[in-house]
Amino acid sequence: MLPFAQSYPKEQVLGFWGDITSTIDWCEENYVVSDYIAEFVNTVTNSIFIMLASFAVVHTYLNHLEIRFVFTGLGFLLVGVGSWLFHMTLQYHFQLLDELPMIYATCIPFWSVFSEFQNTKSSWFIGLGIFMAANLLTSIYLFVLRDPTLHQAAYGILNFSIIVKSFLLSKKYVKDDKAKQNLDSTMIRGVGLFLFGYFLWNVDIHFCSNLRSMRRAVGIPYGFILEGHGWWHIFTGLGVYHYLIYEEYLRCFLIGEEKFFKFESFIGLPIVVCHDEKGLKKFRASKQKID
Repeated sequence: MLPFAQSYPKEQVLGFWGDITSTIDWCEENYVVSDYIAEFVNTVTNSIFIMLASFAVVHTYLNHLEIRFVFTGLGFLLVGVGSWLFHMTLQYHFQLLDELPMIYATCIPFWSVFSEFQNTKSSWFIGLGIFMAANLLTSIYLFVLRDPTLHQAAYGILNFSIIVKSFLLSKKYVKDDKAKQNLDSTMIRGVGLFLFGYFLWNVDIHFCSNLRSMRRAVGIPYGFILEGHGWWHIFTGLGVYHYLIYEEYLRCFLIGEEKFFKFESFIGLPIVVCHDEKGLKKFRASKQKID
């Protein structure tokens, strides 16, 4: 065991939250750190989702980006909170609060990119179709097939569709070379972070017994580094944040507002900043008069 390390206590079947009712119990051993937190690392790593989503919501509001991005950020904030509660308790109702908001939050950017350049009536029909599909998926998942693979497949299809559609929109409508470079690098970085997190998620599942042995060999807190699902939270949180910024900046070009916004960096994170608030307000006011 490494210096200053503590031995892992024996995994507990029961903790403060009682019997485990979730359909998934991840590789992290339960209640080894606290009787009040079933999976300690998997719980606290959701802080990255909560912090980044909160930052995105506030920054979106302060920079006068569209309300759709506030709702998207709030949706992913709910995912972080739901995942925190799920891993803390391993209760089925909190598992649903983790999983289902992932679908609902992703439906917003899905609607956004697939309703681009559509008239109001078509946009409403697209939104209605997405709403009905999300509710059908929820009903099947709750009452017919309580298999997490269904949720994971649906989430993957939604994101893949958004990425492909966004790339095609960017290729067609963004003519500025620097903006294209910023968009492409942001998307590549976001997808790369997400896929790396997914890789670690799979390692955690398929090599669980080996990882548990290694964790116990090095002790607490060093064993925390080998919690693959915790790293999944960190890398996917960063990946989703990049994806949100990509959609924000792309939208500026699609609605002709790109001259009022700049693509910048803040502590290593991409951000979209409004640098001409007065000009943006005048532009939107004139556009409303025309409409």
